[in-house]
Amino acid sequence: MSTTSLKLSSELKERAVAVADELGISTHAFMVGAISQATDAAEQRAEFVAQAQAALAETLETGLGYDADDVRKYLRERLTNPDAARPKAKPWRK
Repeated sequence: MSTTSLKLSSELKERAVAVADELGISTHAFMVGAISQATDAAEQRAEFVAQAQAALAETLETGLGYDADDVRKYLRERLTNPDAARPKAKPWRK
């Protein structure tokens, strides 16, 4: 495991110490957890953006898309029926 040093403002360090104390963990464990959560969130966002870009490229290539009302209806039905039929893609270009 490598060592990294962080320069924190006095205010931020005091806040981190207070929260860690309240949680019953060390300040180090709190900071490691916070960095881990921030890293996970950034990676998930990057994956989401990549999936959205791929979906846009596919939509532009095929000319097919989903009607928003059909998607909403499907999602409402899916809440009570896991086997709900997915909506069909439709041409959106004229």
